[in-house]
Amino acid sequence: MQLVLVGQPYSGKSTIFNHVVGYKSLSTNAPGSSVEHTHGSAELDGERIDVIDLPGIYSLQASDDAGDPAVEHILEAPDDTVLINVIDASVLARSLELTLQLTELRRPMVVALNMSDEVLRKGITIDAGRLAVRLGVPVVETVGRSGEGVFDLFRAALRAGRDRLVPEVLPGPAHVERLLARLTELLGDRPLPRGLAPRFVAIKLLERDECVGRRLEPHLSADDRAATAARLTEFEATTEQRAEYVMSAVRHNLAFELFESVARVGTPAGGDLGRRLDRVLMHPVSGFAILVAVLTGMFLLVFRVGSAVEPLFLGGFERLELWLAGMLPPESLGYAVVHGVVAGFGGGIGIVVPYLLPFFVALALLEDTGYLTRIAFLMDNLMHRIGLHGMSVVPILMGYGCSVPGVLATRILKSRRDRLITATLTTLIPCSARMTIIFGLIGFFISMQAAVFVYVANLVLIGLVGWVMSKVMPEESPGLIMELPRYRVPRLKALAQKTWFRLKEFVVIAWPILIAGSVVLEVFDHYRWSGPLNDFLAPYTSGLLGFPAAVGVTLLFGIMRKELALVLLFAAIGTADVASVMSTSQIFGYTFFVTFYVPCLATFAALAKELGWRTASSITGVTLAIVTVLTVGLRLVVPLLS
Repeated sequence: MQLVLVGQPYSGKSTIFNHVVGYKSLSTNAPGSSVEHTHGSAELDGERIDVIDLPGIYSLQASDDAGDPAVEHILEAPDDTVLINVIDASVLARSLELTLQLTELRRPMVVALNMSDEVLRKGITIDAGRLAVRLGVPVVETVGRSGEGVFDLFRAALRAGRDRLVPEVLPGPAHVERLLARLTELLGDRPLPRGLAPRFVAIKLLERDECVGRRLEPHLSADDRAATAARLTEFEATTEQRAEYVMSAVRHNLAFELFESVARVGTPAGGDLGRRLDRVLMHPVSGFAILVAVLTGMFLLVFRVGSAVEPLFLGGFERLELWLAGMLPPESLGYAVVHGVVAGFGGGIGIVVPYLLPFFVALALLEDTGYLTRIAFLMDNLMHRIGLHGMSVVPILMGYGCSVPGVLATRILKSRRDRLITATLTTLIPCSARMTIIFGLIGFFISMQAAVFVYVANLVLIGLVGWVMSKVMPEESPGLIMELPRYRVPRLKALAQKTWFRLKEFVVIAWPILIAGSVVLEVFDHYRWSGPLNDFLAPYTSGLLGFPAAVGVTLLFGIMRKELALVLLFAAIGTADVASVMSTSQIFGYTFFVTFYVPCLATFAALAKELGWRTASSITGVTLAIVTVLTVGLRLVVPLLS
């Protein structure tokens, strides 16, 4: 049996999912965090169940012709699927609008009144039993953060699947029901796409939904479509409104009437601290001052922790390398392989982890408190100055964690032009992997101020690139409409789980690649293969960019994983003391170039998936050209400043 978690953003779906199947989904208090569904499995009362967590949606109405991945998944779900509608019960009236749409699917369903603790704090009392009677399906009160009621919810879902508990459909006004009856009659006995109930199809015809319309094309003749259009035209002439607007208003009124019949609003338990915080944190003056202070503190935390821990690990692995040299002949292939393993393992634990770990903790704090969304609002006006929609802030902010989800999150933007520009800018963001290079080289061997300069220069670069691309592809961008989540006090367990969830990608995926790459590089050196590669690249790396010739091969490996260029740099130059081999200008230029020269392979694949291989290649070429020019400029300027 397949259980699908469906709900609006911030309803707590991913938190419930993680509680049941383990931490596999990134549950955050920030927008755009879920862009693809997450699959997991669990055993409940001796029965194996498949659980799917879908990205948050406000409606089953697709936002554009391309459709919505979550909506598509719901429409194509197998017959034995049970929908678990997770509701933020503290905003029940608004949440029920999606619930009413889900009832129209005529699928087995249960409802989770999540965040029941918030409901009590707001002074609201909800009669879950009465709501269950009105909807005709089980309604379970839950608190996802603590797990209260979660397993009762899944037991109810299993029961709903076995007994085929299909929700009741609440009827709208008579004139709307007459139109739906006429549209249903028009469908007759025609075979409909799998899983689509006749009434649901009639509603989607009324709403002119392209997502469902594509599925209906093989089933409706030209006469059927003409008859549908005639009925809608007649209806709109009578109501003097677009049919889809009428249906939206009907659903809104039904949701509010249902809320009034099952809920009672009393006096909140406490004051509205969130509004008072927003008056300070969202203020055009104090808000930006606090934002600068928060981000500065975040980078200071990363730098202080990383620079304090890094020498401890590096010293230990240098002693281990000396011990290996005494155990194995340094000129042997065995030594090259073992030395590569040690160098790769040591580089990962000694360079990457000290900077990644505190960064992921700080990022989780920004997300779970709800402050990350406030940053998006503060930056909205700035984004419009470079010709982008304010929502473009979300993928760019996500890019600081990892470029891949940042690129994938561009699908929340409706305009292909906005997606293209935002994806390009996201590839220029210093993700957590690039951050380790910035702090591990410039921060450690030059200064913290120099590392901060890279971030400031990066913001200027993003602004200029975005402005130029917006001028080349002009288009008016609308204002930003985004729901602000409530402020929350982060839970220590959730922070630890989220930090490990992100760090696990490095440990499980990147670290083995780092070790393998280090071994390959040592083997290259053993057989003297690195020399020809470095010589081939020397006119570009040494002649144009001014790097030592030995680093050429590290740039090729860095395309696989950005961290690899840093770890392999030590093997390429023969020491972890980079400052003894490279000048300040070379360290600065190498760091800047490796950070931005091309997207890693995973990011390139994400670009190709969202925008096509040709566009992904063009973006890669543009970023390489830009960073080449800037690196040459740094080669000339940095010596003058030192």
